[in-house]
Amino acid sequence: MSVMTDAGTCHCALVGTPNSGKTALFNALTGSRQKVANYPGVTVERKAGVVHTPSGLCIRVIDLPGTYSLRARSPDEVITRDVVLGKLASETPPDLLVCVADSTNLRLAIRLVLELKQVGRPLMLVLNMYDIAKKRGVEIDTEALSKRLGIPVVTAVAVRKNGIDAVLRELDGLALRQYAGDAATWQPPSTAELRSGQHEADAIIRATVRMPAGSDTLTARLDAVLLHPVAGLAILFAILFVMFQAVFTWAAPLMNLISSGFNALAGLVAAAVPAGMLQSFLVDGVISGVGSVIVFLPQILILFLFILLLEDLGYMARAAFLMDRIMGGAGLHGRAFIPLLSSFACAIPGIMSTRVIDSHRDRLVTILVAPLMTCSARIPVYTLIISAFIPATTVWGAFSLQGLVMFGLYAAGIVAALGVSAAAKFIFWRDQPSPPFMMELPDYKLPRPKSVAIGLFMRAKAFLVRAGTTIFSMMVLIWFLATFPRPPAGAAGHAIDYSLAAWLGRLIHPLLEPLGFNWQISVALIPGMAAREVAVAALGTVYSISGGKASATQIGHMLAGQWSLGTALSLLVWYIFAPQCASTLAVIRRETGSWKWMAVTFGYMLALAYIASFATYHIAAALGVG
Repeated sequence: MSVMTDAGTCHCALVGTPNSGKTALFNALTGSRQKVANYPGVTVERKAGVVHTPSGLCIRVIDLPGTYSLRARSPDEVITRDVVLGKLASETPPDLLVCVADSTNLRLAIRLVLELKQVGRPLMLVLNMYDIAKKRGVEIDTEALSKRLGIPVVTAVAVRKNGIDAVLRELDGLALRQYAGDAATWQPPSTAELRSGQHEADAIIRATVRMPAGSDTLTARLDAVLLHPVAGLAILFAILFVMFQAVFTWAAPLMNLISSGFNALAGLVAAAVPAGMLQSFLVDGVISGVGSVIVFLPQILILFLFILLLEDLGYMARAAFLMDRIMGGAGLHGRAFIPLLSSFACAIPGIMSTRVIDSHRDRLVTILVAPLMTCSARIPVYTLIISAFIPATTVWGAFSLQGLVMFGLYAAGIVAALGVSAAAKFIFWRDQPSPPFMMELPDYKLPRPKSVAIGLFMRAKAFLVRAGTTIFSMMVLIWFLATFPRPPAGAAGHAIDYSLAAWLGRLIHPLLEPLGFNWQISVALIPGMAAREVAVAALGTVYSISGGKASATQIGHMLAGQWSLGTALSLLVWYIFAPQCASTLAVIRRETGSWKWMAVTFGYMLALAYIASFATYHIAAALGVG
């Protein structure tokens, strides 16, 4: 029988080990613009697209998470197993299977192919990264390999779309060929069966693959330095230090340009619209509010640029390996490093990427501490306060003092995460030992400019969409609260003193006054629950209405004149710990499947924030700067 359905389409699943270039092949086949990262486990959710073959067939292609076996030890591997076996109710069982392998590292891929053959569906093998294998002197007899495996074998270079025509022709053949069907014999393999399968795979490789005589590859030479227990850690910390310095210093010219643009726009609108409620809404609410957040886009993109480059280079897995000993001492698994580093950009994808961690307990611990990583949404708050209260001086001849303070805030979040993870392990799982750390280290590859550019574009788009939706709506709300009701005739003082914002702020103020916060800060923290960076725009709106028309660039000057250094430091510390992102809490609820762990995360972070801010403010007051 043919695998084609009556509707004239068939379903094809891409399966492969992590780092095999499976997502790159998916992009080449379907034209999907998805990020291709270079460390195991980045593809944690299946992705679908449509491809039309040379004969005109319509094939729906599903990109599945990377896996080493259908035995499935982690959530992402469970997705792959259930789709391949047709057990996922929401997904149509695949008619065809395409196994994608890294041509330079076939051992685990060939064993996976042997396991996929037991599923009983038409199967083909795509040897990806074939150009790299040839360059290294690896010779693969594809005809012999096809005969030994009993399936079609095609070579490809997915990132350059080389070999894609051959893949499509073979898909045509598989879809149209009369397929008698092998009996499905797959059962979860035991350890002994996995070992036996690996021996068979090794025998096939010995018969069909010739490796070069020398093994002194560039990757091996680099790893001798970058994985050194002392030099490797020093290089890693230097990279992180440069990254945080760059976030604060490299972005300055672009930030000034964006700020000037919004100032000019506000001036044009103020000149064109008569003074009154509409002008206040447009200038103080919309332009000043949204603009005071968008101005931080360059810093966020610089942070993402470093992360994307390190991913594509293949350094992320090395960083996880280096950090395993340090993190293990605090109760974190080495694989947690990648989700935690991703959380510097945003905790939401960081929490979702914990699916690559096999142990349920280690996954939960990583989810609990991921929000402590300083995400990009905190950057606007940190930058605003640091710029207002920390002088822009150079220390030790080369380093920005403001950059050092920023680095200290990031470091405080990391230290807090290590402490909380150690406490969580002691409280909840003290009798359960951690499993050994195992991770496949990919070869180093030069980052592809197009891939990095697409990644930056998607991040910028997501941030701007967020600014145009969530942040805009919050700014409209803040403007309304700060504007209505209008002060009575003959009232003294600022108009905002009679507003709903003032009433709400004074209602909350007694709870936050011990931290050195005034009622304006209390108001700003409320919309910050929707998105942390909204607090900056909220402060600008509140202070601009109470103190005259102030642009985004003037907010810091006003704060420096109205806050003490103790208040500023207390708010910085509050933002290190406080759970001020409702989206993150919702993702924790979804990923853990429990309201309990969401409540635990919210509760411990709120307690840490209050205690740390209280201590910071009162220590500052004792030193005379409160």
